[in-house]
Amino acid sequence: MRNGRPLLVLFLLALLLPVLCLAQADEKDVMVRMRDGIQLATDIYFPPGFDKAKQQLPVILHRTPYNKESAGYVKDADFFCRNGYIVIFQDCRGRYHSGGIFGKYLNEPEDSYDAVEWAAKQSWCNGKVGMRGRSYMAHVQADAAKLNPPHLITIVCNVGGLSNGWTHSVLNHGAFALKQLTWAFSMIPQESNDTLIKQLFDREKVGDWFQALPLKKGNSPLSSSPDFENYILEMWTHGDYDSYWKQMGINWVEYYGQTADIPMMHTSGWYDNYIQSATDNYQGLSKIKKSPIKLMIGPWMHGTMEQSFSGDVDFGEASTMKDFYLQWHLDWYDHFLKGKENRISTWPNVRLFVMGTGDGHKDKNGRLFHGGYWLDATDWPLQQTRYVKYYFHDDNSLSVEPPPSNEKSITYTFDPDHPVPTIGSASASLEPLAAAGAFDQREKEYKGDPLHGFYGSRPPYLPLKARKDIVVYQTPFLEKNLTIIGPIRVVMHISSDCLDTDFTAKLVDVYPPSKDYPSGYEMNITDGILRARYRNSPEKQEFMEKGKVYEITIEPNSTANVFKKGHRLRVDISSSNFPQYDVNSNTGEPLGKNIRSVKANNTIFHDSVRPSYIILPMIED
Repeated sequence: MRNGRPLLVLFLLALLLPVLCLAQADEKDVMVRMRDGIQLATDIYFPPGFDKAKQQLPVILHRTPYNKESAGYVKDADFFCRNGYIVIFQDCRGRYHSGGIFGKYLNEPEDSYDAVEWAAKQSWCNGKVGMRGRSYMAHVQADAAKLNPPHLITIVCNVGGLSNGWTHSVLNHGAFALKQLTWAFSMIPQESNDTLIKQLFDREKVGDWFQALPLKKGNSPLSSSPDFENYILEMWTHGDYDSYWKQMGINWVEYYGQTADIPMMHTSGWYDNYIQSATDNYQGLSKIKKSPIKLMIGPWMHGTMEQSFSGDVDFGEASTMKDFYLQWHLDWYDHFLKGKENRISTWPNVRLFVMGTGDGHKDKNGRLFHGGYWLDATDWPLQQTRYVKYYFHDDNSLSVEPPPSNEKSITYTFDPDHPVPTIGSASASLEPLAAAGAFDQREKEYKGDPLHGFYGSRPPYLPLKARKDIVVYQTPFLEKNLTIIGPIRVVMHISSDCLDTDFTAKLVDVYPPSKDYPSGYEMNITDGILRARYRNSPEKQEFMEKGKVYEITIEPNSTANVFKKGHRLRVDISSSNFPQYDVNSNTGEPLGKNIRSVKANNTIFHDSVRPSYIILPMIED
């Protein structure tokens, strides 16, 4: 045993050495004053041997609500410092060591502007500031750019940069994105030093509280943190698209014109909650700015571009961008902050991963191999896109043939007490209740792990298509590959016997039975939702009249997928997707404040006067 101790010591040193060698903040908890007097805690990292009294370098600024001292951030600081940058991490207002009150999203534009300009005016900065970071750290980059600080040179909005909180991420066309609630449940105990609060959240499980929605002010664990409770309930209950949703911190589309004309990269994944933001922001900004604006989308979930799978489906090693988060970023900043010629100068305007050329076998990790390939383009949507209507028919078929005049309608009953469970999605922060990514659309017992069971599933755990509240439309087995790349719309003629209800649409790639999957594999590609009271306008609620027919449009997230020969293309229509979105009570009560619920009988029409269809962005092979 004694002879083994030196080996044990060496082994432990090998584990600790990377941590011990990481950069330490040269200036820690510098309190940077914002325009309203609130001070934000800021850590500054200088390159080895840097003489801040005599030298100047560009700054890479990160602003985060997730603790500036996190090990991952320190590792990033070490990398960029060693490559000739000054690195700054700052806790957002009301988070960790910073002063003020945290209000998610809303304080970030002014704080981000002030942080950029503070950094640029320091004697050791050469006046050039770039920003980086993913998710919320991408939101604050966007917020800075909206106010056009004179010393902000470039941003990389990686899986963030919220374009419109009314259409996705916070609300989704009237439905509340419950990821906001699971995020709050996880953040409050993480930051708190109060033992009682930690014990409270250990006992009170978020999944239990999801059975008691909507939450009432002061009556849930959220009340232990009034700041969090206030912003959650305000977002949940503010339905109309008005000045609230046009606030700069939760909206970019209203501010494209005044946004800084600087180089930007917008990245996301087909299974990421911010896919709509990435495409919105690229389209809105690239058309009016002279600086390079880039778009990159992979088959990823939120912030998972270093891995080849999303959910239960693998896309192959070629789908990963393993050097993106450090080396690629370094190339970007070297190019735009230091003027170096490198691969960024030839990077395409648009780089997309087209899913779906794999053979569908089960890989060594037990995932379906869906495959795919990278495609470079000059613009989004692709210039050669052809938009094709696939019509719904009363025999549950889906085809390019318009319906005749005598096709019958289909009515289903939506019970708010038994909502359709979320089985895969383009989401973020829904854990531990639901996982993003692609999955076989079959209910499975939930045991606390969203990768191996689905919250809300009930025995006998059949495929979703077997539910009576889901109407399925699908093509025959395809005779050739069908490639879709771009935005999708579902147009339906509907009626209901309730004042308000939801309609959902999900696009599914149906694999035929195989040795590895004897029942086939029904893979979710994208989905969308509409709260019917907002069918005509996001700005004004309009309730329905019983039995009256209305035309509605659902806008699922954009996607790129090859539906292979022998597969089927399927569209599932229903009225809930829980826990991704809150469940409509069908009563017409104020959003997030209903105290009762009723069943809704919802009808889809298929005749030539009132057709229903999906519009697919087709690309010829």
